[in-house]
Amino acid sequence: MTKIDIFSGFLGAGKTTLIKKLIQEAYAGEKVVLIENEFGEIGIDGGFLQDAGINITEMNSGCICCSLVGDFSKALREVVNTYAPERILIEPSGVGKLSDVIEAVQNAKLENVCLNAFCAVVDAGKCKMYMKNFGEFFNDQVENASCIVLSHTQSVSEEKLLTAVELLKEKNATATIITADWNALDGKNILSAIENKDTLSKELARLEEETHHHEHHHDHECDDPDCHCHHEHGHHEHHHDHECDDPDCHCHHDHHHGHHHADEVFTSWGTETARTFTREDIAHALEELQNEEKYGMVLRAKGMVAGENAWLHFDYVPGKADVRDGSVGVTGRLCVIGCQLKEDALETLFKV
Repeated sequence: MTKIDIFSGFLGAGKTTLIKKLIQEAYAGEKVVLIENEFGEIGIDGGFLQDAGINITEMNSGCICCSLVGDFSKALREVVNTYAPERILIEPSGVGKLSDVIEAVQNAKLENVCLNAFCAVVDAGKCKMYMKNFGEFFNDQVENASCIVLSHTQSVSEEKLLTAVELLKEKNATATIITADWNALDGKNILSAIENKDTLSKELARLEEETHHHEHHHDHECDDPDCHCHHEHGHHEHHHDHECDDPDCHCHHDHHHGHHHADEVFTSWGTETARTFTREDIAHALEELQNEEKYGMVLRAKGMVAGENAWLHFDYVPGKADVRDGSVGVTGRLCVIGCQLKEDALETLFKV
């Protein structure tokens, strides 16, 4: 029986970092395949994860939960038939809805495959802001998770951490919430929390109840007592109004009402480049991305490019940037995700 673990998380929450930790510390010895979906033309994270020795199927130019549902089912079937893995890790785009990813797995109707865990990675410092601005996508990930792993907890005050936990519990009262700095935790302990069967069963029971209420039916026969595939899944929306006093909040961007595909709200810009960058070039560009009037609302930027002495890997979320030495790529790649991006300005900024 192949287990499927789904790792959702809004843009820049740290899904890839958590997955790498679990691969090294919890999944060791298992035959694991990672299916990764990028929103945008240029896939970046596959390069970050190849060093772990994991087979990666990248699906770009869309979102697992909208335009790629059909392709996803095919890819999932090919992974099962080609690799016969013990476990499949699915890392959807940061703007993907977890409910739709779960449904896409169920619709694939695969034999000897079971949904095992639904994990949402949440940036503790940006929880309130994203809940307010992008609730339709952010809240869906939280509401449908069996376990919520908070990231960057060591960088926020206790008050802000407690506020984040309260907001998350309003959206999902049954999920296990990990608040400890995951660097201080063993990956096996994190996996144990993610795989909490009691919590997962409650979550799937809730999904099944909502499915009946919304009259969405997906038949799938499975006689495995640990399999949760027979639990049907439906769409739902919960809206709670919160006053936002976060100085980093862009509350005039309000996308938490209605039903939208990711490509109706978010845009992406990406390119490949052979240009050599200095560390200062990248640091300057990432700092400039905070200028919303000039570049649009940038929610995430990442890439790997040739440096003067070593390849440079970088990540950006609002208010936080990281540039570091990394492994050599086939060619340089840059990707920016946000709302109403100004592509010409981005091309000029990165000089590509």
